[in-house]
Amino acid sequence: VQLVESGGGLVQAGGSLRLSCAVSGSTFSINAMGWYQQAPGKQRELVARISTGRGSPYYADSVKGRFTISRDNAKNTMYLQMNSLKPEDTAVYYCNAVVGVAAAYDCWGQGTQVTVSS
Repeated sequence: VQLVESGGGLVQAGGSLRLSCAVSGSTFSINAMGWYQQAPGKQRELVARISTGRGSPYYADSVKGRFTISRDNAKNTMYLQMNSLKPEDTAVYYCNAVVGVAAAYDCWGQGTQVTVSS
């Protein structure tokens, strides 16, 4: 499985961005996908996750009501719509896929920078 993010950039506080994660390879083996953020000097943290089956998406408290995760299976692409952006949302955002079942492992994209100016 290969993941390639796009859509990051510089935006003013209150603005919006949409991140995309293009997925290729053995997509049938993916169980869940998500977006993580890593700010300078901090650990990588889960922002939102969506499973391949039923169930509601998960959102970190810090982004609830502002971010929306979605998938377009026909395009093999996952999105993160980010609205009402805040300076504290500034981070590198990584696309993640949980691959496999018995011996599941994480697959990561290269990351895309999101910078929110005040």
